Amino acid sequence: MAGLEALYTCVADKIECPQDAVVCFVHWEMIKNGYRCIGSGDEPSSRDKKSELLPAGWSSNKELYSLRYQTGDTDTVMVLKAIAVDSTLIFNLMNSGTKQVSDLMVNVGDQVNADQLHTFDSVFRDADGLSEKVKAQLLPRPEKAPERSRREEGESSQRRTEEDGDPLRLPCRHPRHGPQPHWPDPLNPPFAAGGADLDPFGESESGQMIMDPLRSGFPRSGFDPSSGIPDILPPGAVPPGARFDPFGPMGRHRPGWPDPDHMPPPGYDDMFM
Repeated sequence: MAGLEALYTCVADKIECPQDAVVCFVHWEMIKNGYRCIGSGDEPSSRDKKSELLPAGWSSNKELYSLRYQTGDTDTVMVLKAIAVDSTLIFNLMNSGTKQVSDLMVNVGDQVNADQLHTFDSVFRDADGLSEKVKAQLLPRPEKAPERSRREEGESSQRRTEEDGDPLRLPCRHPRHGPQPHWPDPLNPPFAAGGADLDPFGESESGQMIMDPLRSGFPRSGFDPSSGIPDILPPGAVPPGARFDPFGPMGRHRPGWPDPDHMPPPGYDDMFM
């Protein structure tokens, strides 16, 4: 316990009972956690000053110990009181600003050797265990950052959804998260490169390099190129199941998509306009 031995040695002449030793120990835990003692008693005094040492008269009352502390960056006063009840010390630590109180009960006989009060190496039975109890039950916990409200989280989630669904939004430059898409190896087998384009029935597992409008997912109104196209292709010119991209112009009854020139602007065929 670095520093505790030096403190205990400084106040050894003031330690007259096991309760004094426990109060000295708790005081050092306050110092380790950034607090500085400014005086004893409940009321401020003109002699108050921040110090790591125990103030004069800190052990004058063996039934009620009262010490005041401050941190280095705030003016909030923490009031520490220890009440002796038989062989037990009841500690109360109150924040004078928020009025929040924490407490700790210590069985003095379990923590201090009464016949070794002036031998630091053996005065405390379980210094580490007592330190953990003080930190867990008495000292104030560090303040957590305020959590985001549900409304803010909902707005953030909705904003991400809108951004993901916006086709005009530039994609994010951050690396892709999650599993990578499966891309088939174009060289497996090594001598089958381009073989998918030679398969008229489209039975190959790999993707095709030519767009097939007949298999794009849009309805084609029963158009079958293998039966032929009047005045353009005779029946059988397109093998059944082969990929076929309609070419044109194919006249007024063009299958599939409507003719883009079915409503031409006035004079569109006048070369002098």
